[in-house]
Amino acid sequence: MICPRCAYESVDKLYTSPVPGVWDVLQCQQCLYSWRTSEPDRRTKREAYPEEFKMTLEDIENAPEVPTIPPLVSKN
Repeated sequence: MICPRCAYESVDKLYTSPVPGVWDVLQCQQCLYSWRTSEPDRRTKREAYPEEFKMTLEDIENAPEVPTIPPLVSKN
């Protein structure tokens, strides 16, 4: 299996449906894209994934840093 977004060949299974055989949650180890196997082809298959959202290794390496999530504010 390859990643629909970046075509990397290392995809891990993160979770399996509590109902056997219904779906799995997979994640690419290069771009970190995650998807459920029960989603439509445009989210799960490289050939159907929208061109404007496909990524290359160069895209990933040059992506801006994602900001950290600030700590929760306590409600005192």
